[in-house]
Amino acid sequence: MDDWPDVEEENISHVPFSPRRYSEEEMLKRSKEFYELLNQRRSVRFISDEAVPREVIDNIIRAAGTSPSGAHTEPWTFVVVEDPEVKHKIREIIEEEEEINYRKRMGDKWVTDLKKLKTNWVKEYLDSAPYLILIFKQVYGVLSDNRKKTHYYNEISVSIACGILLAALQNAGLVTVTTTPLNCGPRLRLLLDRPINEKLLMLLPVGYASKDATVPDLQRKPLEDIMVVT
Repeated sequence: MDDWPDVEEENISHVPFSPRRYSEEEMLKRSKEFYELLNQRRSVRFISDEAVPREVIDNIIRAAGTSPSGAHTEPWTFVVVEDPEVKHKIREIIEEEEEINYRKRMGDKWVTDLKKLKTNWVKEYLDSAPYLILIFKQVYGVLSDNRKKTHYYNEISVSIACGILLAALQNAGLVTVTTTPLNCGPRLRLLLDRPINEKLLMLLPVGYASKDATVPDLQRKPLEDIMVVT
């Protein structure tokens, strides 16, 4: 593949934009309701195998695709896996690597910090969740003539898209747990037949919470601990 091309700047037309504006009262109401919705979001590792309408997942991916990106390169690929056999192969790959991570790579402090959350390398939710969404960042694009296209700030752009995706899942009443399968990216990329310019950033098992689901009794930092006004 050739080096980065000198692509002539395209003349993109600009159109009028008039976003909806709310009264101060309505702004306060909407901002509070949105916070309260997202404040209910938790990382859930107990996910039901109950079917979720595919169109809901499609709309959630559409929402994630509205994310801003460097130079509007949209450097993301969302791979939705629903085939049980493929999900199980993904679980096998992840559990194999995760056991090594826990036993050798992560170190005693990391493993100790995770004990209070009761996590380990066994990932049953990778089989039970009706969908797995694997988010790949496109490190660079590929033009029609096989030349590379620069994807500016690709990891930041895709990370923002992941945040929007999490909010969209919460809005739809679904649960997930953010996972970053350490040392699994290349094998999962090959399994899913993704091109060499894509690298796995995050994996999300998606579905309804199991009836017996539990989460750690954690508290979030108050506003005064996370915001500085100058």
